[in-house]
Amino acid sequence: MRDFGAGFRYLLQGQKWVGTHGRWFGFGLLPGLVTFVLYVGALVGLFYGADDLTAWATPFADDWGSPWQGVFRGTLTFLVFALGIFLAVITFTAVTLLIGQPFYESLSEAVDRSEGGEVPESGLPLWRELWISARDSLRVLLRVALYGVLLFAAGFIPVVGQTVVPAIGFCVSGFFLTEELAAVALQRRGVEFKERLGLLRGRRMAVLGFGVPLTLAFLVPFAAVLLMPGAVAGATLMARELTGEATDEDAGADDGDDAAADDAAGRTRGVPYRTA
Repeated sequence: MRDFGAGFRYLLQGQKWVGTHGRWFGFGLLPGLVTFVLYVGALVGLFYGADDLTAWATPFADDWGSPWQGVFRGTLTFLVFALGIFLAVITFTAVTLLIGQPFYESLSEAVDRSEGGEVPESGLPLWRELWISARDSLRVLLRVALYGVLLFAAGFIPVVGQTVVPAIGFCVSGFFLTEELAAVALQRRGVEFKERLGLLRGRRMAVLGFGVPLTLAFLVPFAAVLLMPGAVAGATLMARELTGEATDEDAGADDGDDAAADDAAGRTRGVPYRTA
């Protein structure tokens, strides 16, 4: 549980960092606001068009009598809208990070700069970074979809499906949410997708301590927009530890702390990154 608490502290530290750097907080809000407006527009359109979509998709029910036609199409309409909300929730972070790639890159670099030491840079053109981000986000969504199918099936197990399965679902969502956020900093360090997953699995409880509370907070309307800048900042701080990089505090530490830092670096030795 200590590692779980360490992950949660990174989440709080990220929110504190943007809170004390107001310009970066406002800067980091922009991509989330754009995504939020787009998603609200899409969901409003779906809400008003779901009935017509359901009627178009079920022509065989045109001759059904009352109340069966209304019950059948009403249930399908509800499921269509529920599916739209579900897709919006699981894709919001990926789309926001894709839209805000330059914004969050700059924010993450500012966090690195404030912690001291060299600031890693990918050295890649923007179009290449966007392509890598989109590709890796698709990989994450495919994995989340696979887990979603398995958990949906397990949800029919009595008792377990109503207790254990939802908890596992939040853990899965929290893990991959953290991966997407940490990717902003780790991609700049040249850490590929599979290597990122390996680093995060090595600190699984810390990752869950960061991602699960954030996932729960994202269920609150508009909370995702407000928390995204701090989430990127906190994930950058976590990424620094995962790759064994020193912070300002580490620079003034005694020899014992230096040895601990060297040991952390040894655990992640072989992780490539480029510095400015």
